[in-house]
Amino acid sequence: MTDSKASTRYGIKQFFLSALILFIFCFMSGCSQPTQNNDPPNTLPSYGVFIGVDSDQLQRFADYDIVVIDAAYYSKEDIDIIHQNNTIVYSYLNLGSLEDFRDFFEDFKHLSLGEYDDWPGEYWVDVSNAGWQNHIHAQAGLLIEKGVDGFFIDNTDVYYLYQTQSIFEGVVAILNKLAEYDKDIILNGGDVFVTDAIIKPDSPLVQITGVNQECVFTSIDFDNQLLIPQTEEDTIYYQDYLAQCKNKGLVVYLLEYSDNNDSFDAIKEYCDLHSFNYYISSSIDLQ
Repeated sequence: MTDSKASTRYGIKQFFLSALILFIFCFMSGCSQPTQNNDPPNTLPSYGVFIGVDSDQLQRFADYDIVVIDAAYYSKEDIDIIHQNNTIVYSYLNLGSLEDFRDFFEDFKHLSLGEYDDWPGEYWVDVSNAGWQNHIHAQAGLLIEKGVDGFFIDNTDVYYLYQTQSIFEGVVAILNKLAEYDKDIILNGGDVFVTDAIIKPDSPLVQITGVNQECVFTSIDFDNQLLIPQTEEDTIYYQDYLAQCKNKGLVVYLLEYSDNNDSFDAIKEYCDLHSFNYYISSSIDLQ
């Protein structure tokens, strides 16, 4: 008959030996013990477009990872304050049209190509003009001095309305000049230009970071000042276009205008599925 203490000691030795072997096996195979990952899932940066917001409302930007502002009306100190929250700051820069409230309007109004529908006091501009090209580059330099992280370029759609070789080459020239600053460049709209300059060519003719597309799911009734759903045809067109942009390695942003919760859900679901950034504004003037 085996001694009970010896049997117990033998059992303990066997237990620890088995446990040691199991530990070594699991350690080598990367499964030493099951773990639970309680970290939140990866999320896209929070993105906001605040072109109509004044510099006295800097606190509004604290909860955003990326903001778009018109930094022409902000000081370097304002930009520094926004950066304190590790927020990336992109500045609006109007490449293709001229607004009558800008202090340089009188200098370039002779380059007007025609009125800008739905935006009184704004005019499409001849981007092939060397003076205008130099002006945009100089404006960008002033914004860089204020500390912005990149540019939110508006109205490359001038090429959609005036599809001439000179206008196309003018947009290309301006963007390539801006690229010398080595800052992010986001094109707002400009699907026709992006298609001809980036999607169709074997090698892109311009170097940009991404595209921001307005009104994929929503639209604006300017006559009645209402926010309305986008047509199904246009939504399908923009979704196909943005898929092509993503395939070209561009970061995609959506800017929608809505005060309807059903629209919010559809936009969020689509953007989460495709890893697109988005911002939904309840005001046309982005305030």
